[in-house]
Amino acid sequence: MRCKEDKSFLRKKMLNKRDSISPKLKSIKDKKIKEKLLNLTEYKNANILLLFASFRTEVETLEIILETLKKGKIVILPKVDRKHKKLILYKIDNINELQPGYMGILEPKPAADKKVSKEILDFILVPGVAFDENGGRIGYGGGYYDRLISNIKNRPPLVAVAYEEQIIKKVPLFKHDIKVDKIVTDTRIIEICSNGVRNGS
Repeated sequence: MRCKEDKSFLRKKMLNKRDSISPKLKSIKDKKIKEKLLNLTEYKNANILLLFASFRTEVETLEIILETLKKGKIVILPKVDRKHKKLILYKIDNINELQPGYMGILEPKPAADKKVSKEILDFILVPGVAFDENGGRIGYGGGYYDRLISNIKNRPPLVAVAYEEQIIKKVPLFKHDIKVDKIVTDTRIIEICSNGVRNGS
């Protein structure tokens, strides 16, 4: 129970911290993160990428989606299925195929011929409120990404984008919480290794 309380407290605190970044500074940070992400080996090698549409003060991802489509890669976005508490994945060919969905977040319009299996993904961009240098992540409390990722047979690289302000000393974790493999911030790339952490530039 304590872990749950700690997470709720941290989530609120970190959301306030992220919200306090000025729009001007946020724009500068977004550009740096986008540049670093697009130059990652994992991103360059991927053909089928699960991305997400940014919401409120999250790292801006619409430019990343546009750039990825422009490169001719296959872009997949999630749609929240609240009834079954899961993410349904759809391929998009154009940013105009997105519409406000759960909590006003842009989601793909559901179309049977564009629905895809998570098993085809070779890159997953993971959202979050806070992260630590060991890959620990605090999401938004719904557990949607943990459930999506937990039973993928051949798990692709899990890459998070975050402002440096979102990196904390330690994230309280439950057994089912999924850790990310890499975190791209505006100042560095945090590579999570099995025997420790390696900070890239």
